Amino acid sequence: MNNKETQHPEKILIVDDDPSLLRLLGIRLAAAGYQVESAENAKVALGILKTYHPQLVISDLRMEGIDGMALFEQIRIQHPSMPVIIMTAHGTIPDAINATKQGVFSFLTKPFESQQLLSTVKQALRLQPQPIHHQGDVANNDWRAEIISRSTVMELLLAQTKQVAQSDFSLLIHSQSGTGKELLAKAIHKASPRKNKPFTAINCAAIPEQLLESELFGHSKGAFTGADKAHIGLFQATNGGTLFLDEIGDMPLNFQIKLLRVLQEKEVRPVGSTQAFSIDVRIIAATHKNLQQAIIEGTFREDLYYRLNVVELELPPLAARPEDIPLLAQHFLKECLAKTNIIIKGFAQEAMELLISAPWPGNIRQLKNVVEQSVALCSEPLIGEHLVKKALRNKTQQLPSFQEARDKFERDYLATLLKITAGNVSQAARIAQRNRTEFYKLLNRHHLSAEAFRES
Repeated sequence: MNNKETQHPEKILIVDDDPSLLRLLGIRLAAAGYQVESAENAKVALGILKTYHPQLVISDLRMEGIDGMALFEQIRIQHPSMPVIIMTAHGTIPDAINATKQGVFSFLTKPFESQQLLSTVKQALRLQPQPIHHQGDVANNDWRAEIISRSTVMELLLAQTKQVAQSDFSLLIHSQSGTGKELLAKAIHKASPRKNKPFTAINCAAIPEQLLESELFGHSKGAFTGADKAHIGLFQATNGGTLFLDEIGDMPLNFQIKLLRVLQEKEVRPVGSTQAFSIDVRIIAATHKNLQQAIIEGTFREDLYYRLNVVELELPPLAARPEDIPLLAQHFLKECLAKTNIIIKGFAQEAMELLISAPWPGNIRQLKNVVEQSVALCSEPLIGEHLVKKALRNKTQQLPSFQEARDKFERDYLATLLKITAGNVSQAARIAQRNRTEFYKLLNRHHLSAEAFRES
């Protein structure tokens, strides 16, 4: 058991009207390192749940008054994601089928071996979301409230994040697409002394080069055709706060020079204006690209890289934090259900196991899409394994991200030009209205060889 588990043992509530069995279960579970609370009937258990917040409930099925299934239904109302294991000495196959269809995690028939009990408990705790233990008061963790995680790798990153947030250094977040870079940037802002000032995010890959300068620096009235009034850029609008530049690796090379000058001089001059304005903005940049490789290829300025990358944070892919998948899946399920009249109690055990073991090349964005597809097709109380399988197979039917669509267009466009010109780069560059050097860089970026088109 690691130090985190030692400090925060997982809590279990056991409910049974047999005092000797209740005591025996408590001893077995405590010996395995769990924190255990006992209740001799369902009514007492419901009272305990008001103040004791377990990650798992183990209940007998046959009890006087409120039985195990009735207790489960009340738990579901108050704590929808809490797993419940039902025990009975009178278990039958129909009972088990009915219980699991209603959302009970597992069904144990007495007598059962200690190893069977502990294995089922371990699986329930692994597959189901559990409370996140943050150090300090809840109020002190408002800065990370939007980040849903209980994984060790994320806890280490967030501890580092809180530390660097106190400084005013520029930060570079590196991660795959769909991992939540903007959420991390917001968390850094909220944990920083600038938290009461503006936070502004812009995707550098989503705005054409001609508009990027105006968007960031602003423009004066009449600066260009259509500029019928002055426009304050994001640097000025965010003064005193934090500016998040997402996909910085896709920023046009010519514009990188202008951005570097602004960062060095700490002032910005709107397009068409002769007046410069002082700015006080913290920069957080993010990219999924290898910027050091981009420097070698000549598509990213080395001086800008070192200006932005004072501290680098590596945001892990979803596959590296599988213990967060149940939390995120339940969160997205709750969001979906809030928008519909569908009644779904959760995920079947096999469905959650499949979610945890999936490779997730699209990361959190893909997980959200899979949950949404599963909800849309679900007609039972629990989302089944077959629905998750279908949604995972349908990942190719998802709309691509802007960057993916842009890359595909560029690659197809370049290939078409090379086919038309039979691999003549000078002619293709003229048609594209680009110089040869820039055209060759585009070919290299998309791994296209002009020679191959000459041969064909």
